[in-house]
Amino acid sequence: MVLPGFFEFGTHFEGIEATDLFALNSVLGASIETQVVRTLNKMRGEWDPDEQWAGYRFVRQSQTFPDVLLARRGADSADIAMGIELKGWYLLSKEGVGSFRFQVTPAACSEFDLIMIVPWRLSNVMSGTPVASEPWVESARYAAELRNYWWEHLRRTSAPRGIRQPAGVRPYPTKDMTILDVPEYDGGGNFGRLSRVTGLTSDFVASATAQEALGIPIDHWINFLRLHSDSSDPELVTANLLNELTANAEARSEEDARQVLSHLSELVRLLAPGSAA
Repeated sequence: MVLPGFFEFGTHFEGIEATDLFALNSVLGASIETQVVRTLNKMRGEWDPDEQWAGYRFVRQSQTFPDVLLARRGADSADIAMGIELKGWYLLSKEGVGSFRFQVTPAACSEFDLIMIVPWRLSNVMSGTPVASEPWVESARYAAELRNYWWEHLRRTSAPRGIRQPAGVRPYPTKDMTILDVPEYDGGGNFGRLSRVTGLTSDFVASATAQEALGIPIDHWINFLRLHSDSSDPELVTANLLNELTANAEARSEEDARQVLSHLSELVRLLAPGSAA
């Protein structure tokens, strides 16, 4: 939970069109996750204060599960302490929730493995350096088991609910091992989306998007940018945003909503490429 205080990303980004911000996760996602691993190693004093894990460090591995291992350098599976499936979540993504999927079968997760979602944004919303927020952390095996239980027993559907699970799976699999659960039918392509699993990440998502950036809640930024991205009619954008602001807060007067809209518009103007500010 103290990771944001140690997180540093030295590259400064500017000149991004407001309507292009939604694409940042695909551009910077891998770099953010690499920096999170570096940050975890810088935090050794937090997770190994008594130096019981001397010789171990967090390392990134590609194209296999989990993304990150706490292991000895050059170690075999006997020297792996734990793994972390790491997901970066750009807070201003158009969906408003993480679009990542977690389809790994429970048998591939050790009892110590974690899944971790790290929210991030640019320090000045449309420019600046990436900054991280408090992550969501859960047992990877629990998340996989709950995902399957929800898919088979809790979701409302008349479609087939079965899941085909690979055989012979063990924790810390090799790259050539089949480790993904596959639903019998997934017409909407939603299997593995943890945001769809009832209650698993809902509180985390609500808390993360309620945080403020430049004094304005993240979810207001998302609504504002989404409307500008989906429509080129300024008057329609203004009317739609005003409707959303007033509908989502009964205690807020229409004048308050107009002031928020005015602040958002002014910030976009000031931070846009080529602005005199």
